[in-house]
Amino acid sequence: MKTLTKDAFAAAERYMVLNARLIDRLRFARRFGTGPAEPILSVLRGYQNSDGGFGSAIEPDLRGTGGQPQGVEMAFWILDEIDAFGDPSVRAACDWLEAHTTEDGGVPWVLPSVVETERGPWWQPQGDPAPASLNPTGPIAGLLLAHGVEHPWLEGAAAFCWDRIDAVSELEAYGAMCVLRFLERVPDRDRAEAAFERLSGALLATVALDPDAPGHVHSPLDLAPTPESMARRLFADADIDRHLDAVIDAQHDDGGWAPNFEMWTPLVRHEWGGHLTLAKLHTLGAYGRLD
Repeated sequence: MKTLTKDAFAAAERYMVLNARLIDRLRFARRFGTGPAEPILSVLRGYQNSDGGFGSAIEPDLRGTGGQPQGVEMAFWILDEIDAFGDPSVRAACDWLEAHTTEDGGVPWVLPSVVETERGPWWQPQGDPAPASLNPTGPIAGLLLAHGVEHPWLEGAAAFCWDRIDAVSELEAYGAMCVLRFLERVPDRDRAEAAFERLSGALLATVALDPDAPGHVHSPLDLAPTPESMARRLFADADIDRHLDAVIDAQHDDGGWAPNFEMWTPLVRHEWGGHLTLAKLHTLGAYGRLD
């Protein structure tokens, strides 16, 4: 079993200092040092618009200043990380979500306004008006439920998620992660467990068990980034261990980890690199693989 050595960790820290966005450097300092939460909140507020939406490349492939649902999800994960769901930015974001919700109760994958901005070529609206999607309604609703947030948007969004999960039989990789992030956090644990059991085969089918699989594939660690993840039980210990070893082997000479998807403009390589390097270190730490 491999562990990330102290020298390799130091190289990752240097990569973060040299390349990562300020918000990710601050997150690194809090996760692996004594960094406070308040500077993270201060920087996060800079991504939030006066209408409550989050934009300005908080999701690196969405370069526009206007809010997008994916921006809210990215912001909420950071707020979850620093246990700051009592911040006023959450209520403002929920108001924004309510203003962009479809009749089904969820928010779209991306709003049609994205076509007016610079963005990754895959960010294309699926209609105008755009339909609601579990990605990212599921993770957003799950995080709000987990933190006990009360807002008029949430009841309809949770109902939308349950309706979609109850109806689905096949999943793609990002959809699988969104389903899990919802099921892991909802209060109705019996219903969540039943849905997980029914969809276990579909969830498992979205990952590549071979750690050397090429292209933009997802690994067991994407579904189970920590041992406490709901999806951890889908995978044998040997599969998890092989993928953790592969993560350690995949560290680049510059100390960071690179995305396995298209880098459509040069800047996003390091914006994603800092975000993913922090995520890889978090997972290695959670599984006891940091020396």
